[in-house]
Amino acid sequence: MAVDAIGGDHGPRVVAEGAVAATRELGLRVLLVGPDAIVAEELRRAGGPAGIEIVDAPDAVGMGEKVTRATLKKRSSIQVAVEKVRDGAADAFFSAGNTAACWTIAKMMLGTLEEVDRPALAAVVPRPDGRTVLLDVGANANCKARNLEEFAVMGRVYTSAVLHTPNPRVGLMSMGEEETKGNELTKEVHEVLKGSSLNFIGNVEGHDLFTGKVDVIVMDGFTGNVALKASETLAESIMHLIRDELQATPVRSLGALLARGAFRAVRRRIDPAEYGGAPLLGVKGCCVIGHGKSNATAIKHGIRMAAEFFASGVNARIEAELKALGAAREASGVGSS
Repeated sequence: MAVDAIGGDHGPRVVAEGAVAATRELGLRVLLVGPDAIVAEELRRAGGPAGIEIVDAPDAVGMGEKVTRATLKKRSSIQVAVEKVRDGAADAFFSAGNTAACWTIAKMMLGTLEEVDRPALAAVVPRPDGRTVLLDVGANANCKARNLEEFAVMGRVYTSAVLHTPNPRVGLMSMGEEETKGNELTKEVHEVLKGSSLNFIGNVEGHDLFTGKVDVIVMDGFTGNVALKASETLAESIMHLIRDELQATPVRSLGALLARGAFRAVRRRIDPAEYGGAPLLGVKGCCVIGHGKSNATAIKHGIRMAAEFFASGVNARIEAELKALGAAREASGVGSS
């Protein structure tokens, strides 16, 4: 796994700690990419380098840095790490750094899969009976119908191959369940998906994110990013509220002590760190992008997710199913803008 050692709000220390944990606990081999001296020192602090090789990359892309092809730093940790995937020296890439830089560099250096117009970020959120995949969650703020159709196929394949959900149910985010609801974009996408071979259940609404009604929810990146961040903040706020109320009286504190194991289990189930990051679906390679606030646990699970992504063979299946969707669209006479 090629790992960007510099990306993220907390710097290389937590990345080194997460990489060491991934090698020790998961048996993965890691190429840690960043300024040699800095990375070596953080690895020493973390007790490495069991199964870890340092790859020197002197430059870094800042978390808030504006990214264009013209301003990309040729020897940044992100670019050097993606090069390792391109050249076959690594099987997958992980970064908790600048999302726009990761997306741009991956698309530019690896290229997109056949039939894919725009790669999409997919996020996994917990629900009572399992997990739901959302995409796009931030790579594409403005989408065409074709993009959402591709997202539906990519999400279905990823959910089936990596999360092992049989025949995943796919829903289209809209403002009402009726197919007449929504804007012109969702109406057009609904028509194509309804005639596809996907297990398409129709439109879904915001409250279906966590109900288990659907396994994959398709939306544009603007909507998806807002939904994901709002959900993460809500979960964190609820845990804080529960903690405050349980500490309000001695009796409640005693009850909390007795239920401590259950609360810890709930926290693990809703903690974004346990899911690691968002796979970038649609590029020729396996890339996972973590949250900028990732701690060492999130880094470890992001590296794990990248390894599972590679082992799943998702990309070949995405290409095959997108070709089938295109053929079905042509046969039905339904256009796609």
